[in-house]
Amino acid sequence: MILEAIIGSHAYGLATEESDVDRRGVFVAPTEAFWRLEKPPTSVEGPSPEQLSWEVEHFCKLGLKSNPTVLETLVSPLVEIITPMGEELQDLLPAFLSRYAVRAFTRATEMQLSRAGRNLKPKQLMHVVRLRLVGLHLLRTGQYDITADRSLLKIRDGSMPWDDAVAWAHRLGDELADADGPLPEEPDRARVEDWLISVRRRSL
Repeated sequence: MILEAIIGSHAYGLATEESDVDRRGVFVAPTEAFWRLEKPPTSVEGPSPEQLSWEVEHFCKLGLKSNPTVLETLVSPLVEIITPMGEELQDLLPAFLSRYAVRAFTRATEMQLSRAGRNLKPKQLMHVVRLRLVGLHLLRTGQYDITADRSLLKIRDGSMPWDDAVAWAHRLGDELADADGPLPEEPDRARVEDWLISVRRRSL
């Protein structure tokens, strides 16, 4: 394990007493393990509840697609395990960031938002708005910041009218589609791949 962090509500600053503790990690399988017919797993669940760890290559592939959960793992302030190699991975964050985030952040929220008015829960709607705010900030500034304003809890506790919250989410979706900023069109795949090759060499 080279990196493990708590993500989710605790990392965003939106945790309540009922919030789960979500852990995500990155591990490096020995290079020789890939020479066998049966390859190492791309991810492993546990041992704690709500814990998932990715093998570093799979993590990098997801990061290059701007997977929100993967990116959150790199920027979470609640780091529990980190090695020098894990620090290198954190430093690689800019190479993962690109306008792919438009599709990734929209795709990650549109399915939930389509259920609004039927069985979408306030907690889910809160996180739709939160994720779209994160994505909008990323596209406009090039900075990935998951810290959330606790006023978003008004969606969860019902003090913000439901229709207003849904309208906010849709408005953010429109802004996300039109947002412009310093992000490149594509991630720096070559930089990520060079680092991954160095990891494999060091893991022989």
